[in-house]
Amino acid sequence: MDAEREECGRWEELAPGVVRRRLPHWDATAGAVCGSEGLLLVDSGASLREGALLRGQLRELFGRPVSHVALTHPHFDHVLGTAAFAGVEVYGPHGIDEVLREGKDELRADAVRHGLAHREAAEAADVVVAPQHPVAGEWTLDLGGGVEVLMANVGPAHSSHDMVVVVRSAVPAVVFCGDLVEESGVPQAGADAHPARWPEVLDQLLELAGDDAVYVPGHGAVVDAAFVRRQRDELAAGFG
Repeated sequence: MDAEREECGRWEELAPGVVRRRLPHWDATAGAVCGSEGLLLVDSGASLREGALLRGQLRELFGRPVSHVALTHPHFDHVLGTAAFAGVEVYGPHGIDEVLREGKDELRADAVRHGLAHREAAEAADVVVAPQHPVAGEWTLDLGGGVEVLMANVGPAHSSHDMVVVVRSAVPAVVFCGDLVEESGVPQAGADAHPARWPEVLDQLLELAGDDAVYVPGHGAVVDAAFVRRQRDELAAGFG
């Protein structure tokens, strides 16, 4: 348990300028990619408090503020910290903006159901940030110094709107999978999931990044392509 707490509290380097950490309580992943001209955060945590924590830690780690945020899907533990990053450029899968704007009450209720204090959930839901940049297909973001990330809209699968972030300039490539891949437990399929599509979306994910890539789940430890394939087969068997 002590080792798990330590891992949840530290940033793990996956490649030069590419890091991630496991946040407490829900073990949700936050990632970051730093170039010479920008710093991208992948998912913003479950509350304004978590967002502020990430903002301060990344400023200390890289010596620059977060300039861009990519949201992988519209679940509370991945989006409610975004308002802690004033003035950033926010990206997300096409359609997530409508879900976040019109689903504030459900976001708040879901966060409270999972244990977030009512006050914190209400505060974050009231100021939830909808992306200014909807990604309908693929979008390449140049962070400077040869650092490029590919954002690919691959949903629906785990949620109504799923996007992955692939750091193709890293060697090996690093893939932030959102909750399309989960290592710390069985993948969760809520009311907004499309389980029949999920296995083919994981096939698409593997095609995007390849066998040598590092795959970063939305919850849990970093995995490889073989793990993603096994989870794909389990999902196909469970939901097929």
